[in-house]
Amino acid sequence: MSETNAGLAMVIIDDNPGSLEMLSAALTQSGIEIYTAEDPEEGLDLVFQKHPQIVLTDLRMPKLDGLEVLDRVIEFDPAIDVILMTAHYSSESAVEAIRRGASDYLNKPVSIATLRERIGQLIDQSRQRKRAMVIEGELLAASQFQGMIGNSPQMLELFSRIRRVAPHFRTVLVTGQTGTGKDLAAQALYNLSPTAKGRFVVLNCSAVVETLFESELFGHVKGAFTGATQDKVGLVEYASGGVLFLDEVGDMPMSTQAKLLRTLQNGEIQRVGSLVMRHVDLRVIAATHQDLRAGIAEKRFREDLYYRLAMVEIQTPRLAERPEDIPLLTRHFVTKFAQLYGKPIRGLTHRAQIALSHHQWPGNVRELENAIGHAAMMVMGDTIDAPDLPEHVRGTSEGAALPVGAGSRASQEPHDAQSLEAHERMLLIDAMQRSNGNQSQAARLLRIGRDALRYKLKKHELP
Repeated sequence: MSETNAGLAMVIIDDNPGSLEMLSAALTQSGIEIYTAEDPEEGLDLVFQKHPQIVLTDLRMPKLDGLEVLDRVIEFDPAIDVILMTAHYSSESAVEAIRRGASDYLNKPVSIATLRERIGQLIDQSRQRKRAMVIEGELLAASQFQGMIGNSPQMLELFSRIRRVAPHFRTVLVTGQTGTGKDLAAQALYNLSPTAKGRFVVLNCSAVVETLFESELFGHVKGAFTGATQDKVGLVEYASGGVLFLDEVGDMPMSTQAKLLRTLQNGEIQRVGSLVMRHVDLRVIAATHQDLRAGIAEKRFREDLYYRLAMVEIQTPRLAERPEDIPLLTRHFVTKFAQLYGKPIRGLTHRAQIALSHHQWPGNVRELENAIGHAAMMVMGDTIDAPDLPEHVRGTSEGAALPVGAGSRASQEPHDAQSLEAHERMLLIDAMQRSNGNQSQAARLLRIGRDALRYKLKKHELP
């Protein structure tokens, strides 16, 4: 086998043993692993098991004809090149085959020279795709910065701004829509700051009851109020020597904002119920998805606190503003969830990638992560396809292509091993019921091989 073609595979399906043997012998020197099948259903099983780059199939066959084989292969992975052969050529059938996704449509008897030339072209294209995947992996590694991923101008500017600000800031305001990674930007600022050895203390301002806000932030002394049975250190004091991250600072009560401003100006705090001033030395990162200027106009946020916090402002861009980063983020999340679920997921089909590129991502990176997590849970094979994506991402036009049991599950399904096993069992039961116990048909519905189906049935102790 040619070294440049290592890892490439082809499946040949033809119910004529003589034609099958002739084609296999003629193409053996092309440097790819060749698998053959006289039965089209067995041929599809080989496709699901071996995941070839090329499928060569006859058009007229019993049980399934070549167009049905083409449909099943394209449904499994549209990236596979399918060549149809027929002794009953017509321009109408050729156009129909190409329209349904065939790479070529050849007339029998097939010219071996023509076939070898066409296979060689497809091999070159497959090698280019493999090289592109390697380059994409290298680009992903080079595009990571403190847990954030991006190679777009907006993200490179964000990374540069964080590098410049981190060594010097006392207060900084991080703004951006929900799901854009404001917490990652805050963590990066902390990691690169001189106080990285100190504590990184987080307070989600939207999760604190207003009456307890001052106690949570500044602490209290015993007897300061009903229920204060002992002295308590506040988060500001606890973060002294490090960084305090105030997430969703726009939800902080006005009365607490005034005390926070005095702390930032004087470097001192006063516990609730105490007369003693305590010195603190900390840096503060505030984050919000709200428009604080509008909050100032509406008397919900103090103008003087805003200018104190926003001495430096860092904005995290929306995902829709940097669509070129979607493939990098997708690859990262595929790897993450493949490891989490213990699945050999190698990537996405072309139509799944197209669905991602057409979506507007109002939930930004967090929505993309949830979509890939959902798809990784749904997929039964090794390649995520458009029907595996959440319905709101793939669009209603894909509804007819839903895999068995896909339904319209929310993208926030629990990502744990127990729910994954239960989900897989449910899909298996559904597929076996829909196929009336026919394992070959159930395997095709799930886009996996019959051997894989039998293994999963045995694993889940299903008949």
